[in-house]
Formats: sequence, C-alpha cells, structure tokens
Amino acid sequence: MSSGLKGFGDLPHTHARGTAGEDAAEGFLQMSGYQIVARNVRTKVGELDFVALDGETLCFIEIKARASAEYGRAIEAVGPQKQRRLAKAALLFLAKNRSQRPCRFDVLGLDRGRDGAWSFTLVKNAFEAAVLHP
Repeated sequence: MSSGLKGFGDLPHTHARGTAGEDAAEGFLQMSGYQIVARNVRTKVGELDFVALDGETLCFIEIKARASAEYGRAIEAVGPQKQRRLAKAALLFLAKNRSQRPCRFDVLGLDRGRDGAWSFTLVKNAFEAAVLHP
C-alpha cells in the first residue's frame, strides 16, 4: 500500500502531502471493505476527509499521515479539539443528507518507519461524540 506515498516527504507543501496520504488511504479503506460515499466534504465548521459505509454504519473517517515519529504517531494527532470539529461537521452532513444510519468516527493513521516503509493503523470507533448521542 505504500506506492501512493512514494516521495511523500519530498512533496512541496502540506496540501500535496495530504492529497497523497488520502489517495493511499482511499485504497486501503476500499481493500478493508469500506464503500466510499464522499471525500473531502467541506462544511462551515470543518472538513470530513472521508464518509464511507462499513456495512450499514456510516463512518466519518479522519486521515492523518506522518513522515516521521518525531511528533508521535499519526493517530495521536486527533485530539479533543479536532474530535469536536469532526462531530460538528458530521452533524451538518447528517442534517443535509437526512441520514438515519448508525454512525461512528474512525481514524486511519499512516506512519512511515525508519526503513521508509509505511504502516496503516485503522481505529474503528476511535472516539464518541456526545453531541451525536442526545
């Protein structure tokens, strides 16, 4: 799965690196059985990297890629503030699309090891969004 991330660290800016990471992530998610519904959904409160179906569950998937472990693992970058923004963006998506499906938040981390190889860490139901559970 690393072919989409070749030269990741050499890409000129974070947007290009983000796109390369999301391209690799999309392939990984599809191989993992997800059906991609939408990518890069922009709302007034933030962006949802992927919206996908895992069976009957609608998943809001945050993608993080790290070219080195200097600042920790990629999945550690989705802290409480980011979780709140994702939850608000998900609420807007659900309201606009009138979805009644069960939902969850997943995080996919892409980390490059010292040997240059990439590893993928998928955390299903990575966090609960109290705002989505009245």
